[in-house]
Amino acid sequence: MTKLTFLGTGTSQGVPVISCGCWVCTSPDSRDKRLRTSAMIETGGVRIVIDAGPDFRQQMLRENIKKIDAILLTHEHKDHIGGIDDVRAFNYTQKQAVDIYATERVQKTVKKDYDYAFSADRYPGVPEINLHTILPDKPFEVKGVEVTPILGQHYLMPVLGFRIGGIAYLTDFNAISEEEIEKIRNVDILVINALRREHHISHFTLDEALHVSYLVHPRQTYLTHVSHQMGRQTQIETELPDNTFFAYDGLVVESLE
Repeated sequence: MTKLTFLGTGTSQGVPVISCGCWVCTSPDSRDKRLRTSAMIETGGVRIVIDAGPDFRQQMLRENIKKIDAILLTHEHKDHIGGIDDVRAFNYTQKQAVDIYATERVQKTVKKDYDYAFSADRYPGVPEINLHTILPDKPFEVKGVEVTPILGQHYLMPVLGFRIGGIAYLTDFNAISEEEIEKIRNVDILVINALRREHHISHFTLDEALHVSYLVHPRQTYLTHVSHQMGRQTQIETELPDNTFFAYDGLVVESLE
């Protein structure tokens, strides 16, 4: 069985948005408080985090995480890699470097943004990271757990989702090919980004996400990377098809596969 915890379900600005007083940002419902998008998948005793954005520290503390086995990076935007410095805490407690899996392009940005972690004369206490290269068309293993990359587009940028067991996790997509859909066809649980209702240049809208879900035909679909423009949870959750749900921070779902 594979378990997924939604660490964050919000956009690059999170929800509430700084200085915004809209109906959603002022909601008293905890489900409308969305940290930057991230997830944690656990299977066979292996714990894998997908993306480490600016809220990584807060997410690890909230879920009381004492150990991680790897971090997978979907792409290099700051809301997905901005918290990598905080892997230092796991360096101390686990007494080893943290394994981070990313494409070569994403690794270049990580090395640039966190150059102090890769310098020849590293300052004591900098993050200790082992970088592993993902090839978008090749499955790979994390401590015996198979991970299948799923390639999509984020405007002009290639971005990766991942299939682990019965769960497929796609975020920051605005396009996906039929070939990639075949890799997740009939998956048990599909997680997919749905930014808002109106067209966006680099993210699926609600209708577009629902269309991909229709093509994939999962048992359940969960929508993530949701902006304050979508509406309050109590309102929007009533508008979805059967077996489709808006995710929220801290939600835990389990695959039957």
